[in-house]
Amino acid sequence: MNKSTKTIKTLPSCWIITEGIKGTENQCVGIAEMLGLKPTVKTVTLQEPWKSLSPYLGLERKSTFIGDDISAPYPDILITGGRKAIAASRYIKKQSNGATKTLHVLDPRISPKHFDLVTLPEHDKTRGGNVIVTKATPNRITVKTLQEGKKQFPLLGDLPSPRLAVLIGGNSKAYTFDMRTTKRFVNDLKTLQTDNKVSLMVTMSRRTPKEVADYIRTSLDRKNTYIWDETTPNPYFGFLAWADIILATSDSTSMLSESCTTGKPTYMIPLKETGKLGRIKKLQNNLIDHGGMRIFEGKLEAWKYRPLNDSQLVANEIKKQLPDLF
Repeated sequence: MNKSTKTIKTLPSCWIITEGIKGTENQCVGIAEMLGLKPTVKTVTLQEPWKSLSPYLGLERKSTFIGDDISAPYPDILITGGRKAIAASRYIKKQSNGATKTLHVLDPRISPKHFDLVTLPEHDKTRGGNVIVTKATPNRITVKTLQEGKKQFPLLGDLPSPRLAVLIGGNSKAYTFDMRTTKRFVNDLKTLQTDNKVSLMVTMSRRTPKEVADYIRTSLDRKNTYIWDETTPNPYFGFLAWADIILATSDSTSMLSESCTTGKPTYMIPLKETGKLGRIKKLQNNLIDHGGMRIFEGKLEAWKYRPLNDSQLVANEIKKQLPDLF
């Protein structure tokens, strides 16, 4: 063999397991993609009593899980997200005799020693030598995904600038999406269309109340407005790529984090507070302090800040702490 020939190391195999919440899954996928991996994504739920007592019960067995098959052969690295996926992480760690390295995304609320690594945003409390702390939540937003978004949805580029991406969430434990809030910010958007000649790119969530969605669809001027109809391919990455400025409702940590990862001016639309804000309020304050986000009060301006890059931060730390895999 020629001495100059280098052995190309095979990338590790990777599973992602969540309980099926898209925002959590995207955090895991974003980390895997940043590592250059092509993960197999699985969804599980739990039988009782694990469903009610996870993550504290332990004693997981094959019959604990409902959903996708999580039998051997097991991957080199397992990325889990969400409370119910903790049981799967512990089970696979045990069944693989520790060969599968585990990363848990979001605060597990149990000792991080149950995992090889844990990553969580700085507004969560858990800390430890194997805990990776990020500014916000990891996600799939990169220069590449934004470029692909532009290529996949070129017609959005025909909308006149400034283009405003409007990301609409819905009800949550902390917020209620009421009609008073809806009418106020829709009126602000209509004023911006008239006075600032902005184009609107609007997407709504499965959590958006029907009356809110119906009002938005019927109230906005259709000229220079694109509202996703939820039947065609999701233009979310295209919206973020073509946007000059982004508006996102306050209920979604994922949308706010993704928006501030683009490096584009991001405004938060405050929804009606009906529960304990706690962690999400800390996240919002972190994004404001970072300089990426401001509160939407009907006016727009552009500014610059350092884009978040949490997925890259996590990927770098994984490579550092699990060097045998990479």
